[in-house]
Amino acid sequence: MPEILLTELIEGPAVDRLGDRFQVVCLPDIWRDPVELRTAMQDARAVIVRNQTQVTKELIEFSKRLEVIGRAGAGLDNIDTVAAEQLGIAVCNTPAENSLAVAELVMGLMLTMARELPAAISTTRAGGWERMRFNGVELHGKTLGLVGFGRIGQLVARRAAAFGMKIVAHDEYLPKDAGVLQELDVPLLGFHELLGVANVVSCHVPLTAQTQGMFDAPAFAKMQQGSWFINAARGEVVREEALLASLVSEQIGAAALDVRETEPPVDVPNAGLASLENVYLTPHIGAFTIEAQTRVLEKVCRDVADVLDRK
Repeated sequence: MPEILLTELIEGPAVDRLGDRFQVVCLPDIWRDPVELRTAMQDARAVIVRNQTQVTKELIEFSKRLEVIGRAGAGLDNIDTVAAEQLGIAVCNTPAENSLAVAELVMGLMLTMARELPAAISTTRAGGWERMRFNGVELHGKTLGLVGFGRIGQLVARRAAAFGMKIVAHDEYLPKDAGVLQELDVPLLGFHELLGVANVVSCHVPLTAQTQGMFDAPAFAKMQQGSWFINAARGEVVREEALLASLVSEQIGAAALDVRETEPPVDVPNAGLASLENVYLTPHIGAFTIEAQTRVLEKVCRDVADVLDRK
């Protein structure tokens, strides 16, 4: 049995180096089968996961040799950290290493919506030349509302400011006199107040009991008519049926989602959100740049090895 189990597709030079020192086994699809996952983990000293593997209390308690859980990414909502702490099992993640990649994706999604890039590209490839159809808008002068103003939200704000956007933010945990707010000239608003003034709302909150479903029908109704919505945080913070209804009614002008309520989504192809031309869907790729994944794997592998070396 492995000393270190990788339960999703996690590969690269850092993993290879880890394999030089420990017995490492990668089973990239085992997260889909809880029974097989339980069997594979029973003798592992460490497990490294992304966001698909549900590391539950039961799984942690069953894994008698487990010393450390490594999360190749930022969020820990798929790991029962309380159970791990109670049993003295270390949990390490990489909250800083992929933030820039996510922030750049958000800017890309904004530009995509502003200029309808997928449709413009596909019609031109098909032989069209519809210049007047693609009369886009500029980001300059628009108000960007950032719900969650932590590391990623601040990186987005810096980049959006370079485009001449006005930035407002909502964050339950950031004091109103925080230095970064003065530095970036960003007012801190209440949630509903932000929804009412922003042309673009971008979500950057972790998944918690408080944030789950926070973007629901009443929230979308508070947004400006025709405004845009972006979610590159966690899919469960959005009630997708409410978003779909808001898009169909044209209350929301466009949406871009890198994350979904259920991943992979169980939608019928080209139905629901995927059927709308003003919805831009990507398969949770925010953190997936070559540079970010190099940083992520370097850190999580180093942290896991450090814990095992101390035992």
